[in-house]
Amino acid sequence: MADEGKESVKLNTDETLEGSSSDDDNSHVNSAENDETVKTFKDLGVTEVLCEACDQLGWKSPTKIQIEAIPVALQGKDVIGLAETGSGKTGAFALPILQSLLASPQRLHTLVLTPTRELAFQISEQFEALGSSIGVKCAVIVGGIDMMSQSLVLAKKPHIVIATPGRLIDHMENTKGFSLRALKFLVMDEADRILNMDFETEVDKILKVIPRERRTFLFSATMTKKVQKLQRAALKDPVKCAVSTKYSTVDKLQQYYIFIPSKYKDCYLVSILNELAGNSFMIFCSTCNNAQRVALLLRNLGITAIPLHGQMSQNKRLGALNKFKSKSRSVLLATDVASRGLDIPHVDCVINYDIPTHSKDYIHRVGRTARAGRSGKSITFVTQYDVELFQRIESLIGKKLPAFPTQEEEVMMLVERVSEAQRFARL
Repeated sequence: MADEGKESVKLNTDETLEGSSSDDDNSHVNSAENDETVKTFKDLGVTEVLCEACDQLGWKSPTKIQIEAIPVALQGKDVIGLAETGSGKTGAFALPILQSLLASPQRLHTLVLTPTRELAFQISEQFEALGSSIGVKCAVIVGGIDMMSQSLVLAKKPHIVIATPGRLIDHMENTKGFSLRALKFLVMDEADRILNMDFETEVDKILKVIPRERRTFLFSATMTKKVQKLQRAALKDPVKCAVSTKYSTVDKLQQYYIFIPSKYKDCYLVSILNELAGNSFMIFCSTCNNAQRVALLLRNLGITAIPLHGQMSQNKRLGALNKFKSKSRSVLLATDVASRGLDIPHVDCVINYDIPTHSKDYIHRVGRTARAGRSGKSITFVTQYDVELFQRIESLIGKKLPAFPTQEEEVMMLVERVSEAQRFARL
């Protein structure tokens, strides 16, 4: 099973921010002495059974966020975890929850809220992998899947429910006998995104019906105003565990841009795919339509491409992901549905075919490659209309990107073949 925690991710800053309210944080840096003492999950206080499960998953040693968050969580405190994707967040909340389940087994014990369906499935896989020896039952409750079959799963009262907010509310209002009154843990993963996708009213509804006496873990890549607001609503004296403070992109990621006229975007794309053939690519487009169009275009030119976007049915989306994960397709064309949290182990290169309008999305997109200590490339297409957006991205990540070297003559030789493929794709 592909996993976030395979190798520990070395991050430059390691700060623990403690303090009950968000206003008066006394930050202190404790990198050196911390690394010496903690080598294993056992040192963090994780029980034997779960340590073995980590072993079987190939998690040799805990990642930074796990070292920060697990001991705090095991002490029974609420946690705000700030860590970027690929740093082992899921393990950081799954282990303490499973340990609490072991201590006092109970049905409908934990609710995990996530912004996207794919992420929900991924978290569920991790819980099941970690909890397989102790018989943990999970239910994934997301849109795009038949409500009836979900109601049957909920009737069996799983230990852990992993849900997107909208569909969960549907079940709370319509499924008889389903209630979260006995809930012990609430986790919000990618909390900034849950709130950005305008699930605010749903989240408020959920917070109203679940018990006050519960433990809450808030995990987020970025701390936004909305997350702070949520923090006041949901947490009691939380401890902040932050592993990286500024918006950072991994060091092993080589980032480039190409400045091109927008009408030759397709030609440049094909030329890069040819030049770097043999790698696996994730290409981000801004609309479902565009992702579909470019996928067809590439197929016409004999490149195995597969689209992943919000207009596809859930089964198709999972199918597309699995084909890409199993390497039977080398190019995945995605909208921002796939930019967050998806752990696909072998993306060698991310191409921003359409520049992201929100600069933060850039960080999430390029975060699909160079995960867990591997290296990777990202190339961003900048047309005459994108200059301002591109400058915003550069100022956010605090570096100037180099231009990706291309041979213009070679690209122009592709024009005819590509425009023919474009015509096919339109049909």
